[in-house]
Amino acid sequence: MHLKKKKIIDVLDRLAEEYPQAGCALVYRDPYQLLVAVTLSAQTTDVSVNKVTPELFEKYPDVCAMAKADPADIEKIIKTIGLYKTKSKRIADQAKVLIEKYSGTVPEDDDELVSLPGVGRKTANVVMADAFGHQRIAVDTHVFRVANRIGLAEGKDVTETEKGLKKALPENRWTEAHHSIIFHGRNCCHARRPECGRCVLKDICLYNNKEG
Repeated sequence: MHLKKKKIIDVLDRLAEEYPQAGCALVYRDPYQLLVAVTLSAQTTDVSVNKVTPELFEKYPDVCAMAKADPADIEKIIKTIGLYKTKSKRIADQAKVLIEKYSGTVPEDDDELVSLPGVGRKTANVVMADAFGHQRIAVDTHVFRVANRIGLAEGKDVTETEKGLKKALPENRWTEAHHSIIFHGRNCCHARRPECGRCVLKDICLYNNKEG
């Protein structure tokens, strides 16, 4: 069961008003740095990534520098984040592929992005939305949980949730919704103990209201 169209628009409006600052929390300078930061953010918080990227980007500021990097050196810089050994190799390989296949430029194409080492649909969607300005919905753990809990989607996994959200939400608000849902998940609609009493959606959210 999911919310009806009118209520979905109401949800988006309320979240936009509640989180006017909602946007990409990762710190980056250009599409390449965003690609690296999102790749590093898998199973790790954006806060943790932002702690290691200043040193990483100071030493390896662009794709050419990163392609020449020794993964072992990258490991030393990013060792405080999860899966740092795997991620070190991925971003080094990623840079090499970008130079070999795309002349060192991050491709503005979903299929080409997911062909890169360490890049899945979520990462590609974030890059397409925040680096290139396309309307996309990147489904991370917050979006998956909150969207299905509220009643914006009915997805058993992230792929189904993304498809459901794209069908239910106006395309010109996909990126906005992605960011505001993440902020709501971080600030109110927590996984274990959602703070429903102070939630701006408490009167229409299906978690509290089963009528839709």
